[in-house]
Amino acid sequence: MNKKIYFLLIFITLLATLVVYNYSDWKFISPVKGSSRFSYSQTAFGAPRVGHKHKGVDIFAKSGTPVISASKGIVIYTGVLSLGGNVVVVLGPAFKTHYYAHLKTTDTRLGMILNNGDPIGTVGNTGNAKNTPSHLHYSIGTMLPKWYKDNNNGLSFYTDPVPLLNKYFENLKNF
Repeated sequence: MNKKIYFLLIFITLLATLVVYNYSDWKFISPVKGSSRFSYSQTAFGAPRVGHKHKGVDIFAKSGTPVISASKGIVIYTGVLSLGGNVVVVLGPAFKTHYYAHLKTTDTRLGMILNNGDPIGTVGNTGNAKNTPSHLHYSIGTMLPKWYKDNNNGLSFYTDPVPLLNKYFENLKNF
């Protein structure tokens, strides 16, 4: 088969999958197995850091604890970044990006289709977290900024994951 046709078929398949995934229901689960409402700070999102604001939540757990997909989606990046260390980025419903950082290990590959609860990797302290307790840095980004909520704080491309985590654990408690 011609290489151009092959890549075109792959592109069309991925595009169709993206459309289906991005216009379907978004069910959220905690990305760290065994975590609880006490595993993360309620005020982490937007907290001051050196030169920027914290754009996610740190979910603390023992090194090697499984990290799972908080949402269905497609892996758009697996690799190493200077700040995040071992990182996985998943494009999920509503074109939200789910960023999993400081991983000890990764269990994904580019283009992999994930469902809620599928393995992402394990909790670690790679990147700029090498001198901190093991944790998952988890953030939710958006392709389209929320300018109306920006207030010049640099957070317009991010969604606070803490309310989603709180709702998830509240629903578990009531189940």
